[in-house]
Amino acid sequence: MTATTPYIVAENVCKTFGTNQVLKEVSTHFNTGEVTVIIGASGSGKSTLLRAINRLEPHDSGTIRIGGVPVTDDPRTLQQQRCEVGMVFQQFNLFGHMSALDNVALAPRRLRHLSRAQANEQAMTLLRRVGMQDHAHKYPWQLSGGQQQRVAIARALAMAPKVMLFDEPTSALDPEMVQEVLDVMRELARGGMTMIVVTHEMGFAREVADRVLFFDKGRIAHDAPPAEFFNNPGNDRIRAFIGRMGA
Repeated sequence: MTATTPYIVAENVCKTFGTNQVLKEVSTHFNTGEVTVIIGASGSGKSTLLRAINRLEPHDSGTIRIGGVPVTDDPRTLQQQRCEVGMVFQQFNLFGHMSALDNVALAPRRLRHLSRAQANEQAMTLLRRVGMQDHAHKYPWQLSGGQQQRVAIARALAMAPKVMLFDEPTSALDPEMVQEVLDVMRELARGGMTMIVVTHEMGFAREVADRVLFFDKGRIAHDAPPAEFFNNPGNDRIRAFIGRMGA
């Protein structure tokens, strides 16, 4: 059973790029312990909402609250919120001159002021969690895409976040590497991690999600548990999208 405490709340969030309004008064919430999967066509606003939650893309109007605290540009509050909200991107964004171990240990050393020994011990625990302990001393260029993404997940976990945001984490991977990353995400979900996942992996959404949100032209067009979402689509547009995805 998941808790029903909203940890992230968005109210009437708008975002425009030039003349293109990408988010149109989006209101929703994300509960502690819940896995929410966000799907929809490219350009529908899915990734922009994730980036707004983490203030990587400031929203124009409306409010986003994390643990009751508004997301703003206040440096101290923003740093605290980014420690609580880990993010994994399409591209792995690992530091190429650092080993997997050092990539994972860096933020706890810099921000939590852990000693090198403490940070390395924690990093090894996390690399073990994602099945990368045997590659701890390799550099990103020595790893496959799936391995790099698993290191990126460990790096995001290193700050002990309360919620994890995944922005199409498998879209840059070769098909045979997708499953290894989804397996790590399944384990996180089973462990009770609060997760918001933008993905086109419909099987993952069916199996792991507590909720599925469908974005359409900057709005949330449907919000339902996965069984209802896939078995009884809210409208023809959603039905057509699911059909195209082969779900």
